[in-house]
Amino acid sequence: MSNRIVIEAGAKSKHYWRDIWNYRGLFYFLAWRDVLVRYKQAAIGIGWSVIKPLLTIVAMSFLGSLFGSVIPGEIPRVLFVATATLPWTFFATAFSESSNSLISNSNLLSKVYFPRIIVPASTIIVSLIDFFISFGILIVIMVFYRFVPGWRICLMPLFLVLALITAMGTGILISALNVKYRDFRYIVGFIVQFGLYASPVAFSSQQVYEHYPNLKFIYSLNPMVGVIDGFNWCMLGRDVTIYLPGFICSFAISVLLLVVGIWYFRKSEHTFADVI
Repeated sequence: MSNRIVIEAGAKSKHYWRDIWNYRGLFYFLAWRDVLVRYKQAAIGIGWSVIKPLLTIVAMSFLGSLFGSVIPGEIPRVLFVATATLPWTFFATAFSESSNSLISNSNLLSKVYFPRIIVPASTIIVSLIDFFISFGILIVIMVFYRFVPGWRICLMPLFLVLALITAMGTGILISALNVKYRDFRYIVGFIVQFGLYASPVAFSSQQVYEHYPNLKFIYSLNPMVGVIDGFNWCMLGRDVTIYLPGFICSFAISVLLLVVGIWYFRKSEHTFADVI
């Protein structure tokens, strides 16, 4: 009797997390492929990593000034908006790309076994590269205003990790839902659009807490509030404060989204090849 190798569905694998490590080469390949092809046929190419956040900074600065949003301390509005735009752009890009990653790689999913969670996770790498390129915009604005950040800038990687957790959790969850319910590809665009105006990019969270104290908890349910406030606190110094209960709430929701996202992804992963 000949030996047979049985390839089980990902959700049933007893060594799933070890498989992720064993398939790390595929993770690197998918990430590098996305880096190479993302702007391959674009005339401006990687310049879009600078243009997109720059246009957001200009638009949000104009809207904030138009509606009279108050910026804490003597921080220039453009600098405040640029600092807030950086984590938001990272989240929006990572969330959008990871949410549609399984559909974009449908041919790969239906042919070979590997831990499917590698696909949405690999898209985060491209967003991280865009983040570091866009960070140059913030440096230029700081130099222009002769603004020197304090020691808190050393804590910025912690809030970047929190943004990554938020993007990963929501991206993994929506990517799994998107396989079965294609309507979610439209919901992704709405979340990104609505989230930009609901997050403290054009305005300060302190203004919300002062004028609408009864909405503090509801406002903090947006996990990007804690991330953006953290970035502002790290980069802009003592004029920016963090509402601790709100930050704890945002942090808890980010972690919850990651846990729920992984749980649902693992639960439905074995059906991807059949449904997609």
